[in-house]
Amino acid sequence: MERRQRGVSAGLLLLLYQISQVGFQNIPSVTLGVLVLNIFLFLSPLRPLTEVCLSVNEAVHRKNWQRLLLAPFHHADDWHLYYNMVSMLWKGIMLERKLKSIWFAYIITVFSVLIGVVYMVLEVLLVIILDDPSYGMNCCVGFSGVLFALKVLNNHYNPGRVSSVFGLPISSKYACWVELVAIHLIAPG
Repeated sequence: MERRQRGVSAGLLLLLYQISQVGFQNIPSVTLGVLVLNIFLFLSPLRPLTEVCLSVNEAVHRKNWQRLLLAPFHHADDWHLYYNMVSMLWKGIMLERKLKSIWFAYIITVFSVLIGVVYMVLEVLLVIILDDPSYGMNCCVGFSGVLFALKVLNNHYNPGRVSSVFGLPISSKYACWVELVAIHLIAPG
């Protein structure tokens, strides 16, 4: 995992602009807290990315379980942070208002850890099924898994909506899957 540049950059400036356009007063407290935490950890990471990224090798074999807590809140670069936090901004506003702050905070906390566990289980299965130990070395950071789970939850609470994915109208029920495939094709790894 490459070391990223810290500090103010185009992605971070664009993110701050997006937040200001919505208005701090219009962002529910937990959503705002998640945004602030992610921006803070981007500007002042607790450790280098190679020491917080989540992998089977690091978390399971070396018993470095703190990575389950650290990986979701660190981002590889400013654009990774930007896309994740803009997505969090909109999903957070919709879901936190619907679910209320305490329940939403609980969901964010559970999803943040659970997504890492699911990631490691899938990586272990790939190691076993494909007989390729390199999958145990894959290391990830970022909030994308939590956002995907929030999108599924949002679709549950708002059925029948239509989303636009690259300008194509797609039922929100399937949009999260189309977005997942599109993201993988656009930015594999």
